[in-house]
Amino acid sequence: MRKLKLEELGRDNIAQYQDREKINISVVLDNIRSAMNVGSFFRTSDCFALSKIYLTGITAVPPHPEINKTAIGATLSVEWEYHKDVAALIKVLKTSGSLILGIEQTDKSIPIEEYTIQDKNRSIVLIFGNEVEGLSESVLPLLDDSIVIPQFGTKHSLNVAVCGGIVLHDFRQKIKKASIKY
Repeated sequence: MRKLKLEELGRDNIAQYQDREKINISVVLDNIRSAMNVGSFFRTSDCFALSKIYLTGITAVPPHPEINKTAIGATLSVEWEYHKDVAALIKVLKTSGSLILGIEQTDKSIPIEEYTIQDKNRSIVLIFGNEVEGLSESVLPLLDDSIVIPQFGTKHSLNVAVCGGIVLHDFRQKIKKASIKY
């Protein structure tokens, strides 16, 4: 066994990546404090070929040194937009027909392993909240569903970027399993 060299991985260059078909999932980052977490979301979104990242509120935007440190160039490949008001953005996305899913611990949260995609033709928007406060209260009434990653230790939550990696991988698998065309 040997590790592969970067040139052996067969990855797209930025132009090829931007031209390829993306999975019909977008991410909303709601008031993320750490620019390094934002950069991690860019890198993970590139990995899974997501449609777009929406940055809202106090969330840092590219170019930013801490985003660049963890994104390692993914800010150039992943499409993104900034919106000051997360609730206004969600209302627009909901009006366009997107399925709006919050990643949050609520009294109605569905464990991620139990969640199934019902409508294979809808765009999916996954909203991740602030590292301390979670999703903004203004977002909760706009959600179609709330998803939670069950936890079995003493901590109340995962790092938001770690949570993002788990959720985005899971949803990529759900789409593949459901044979949803993307």
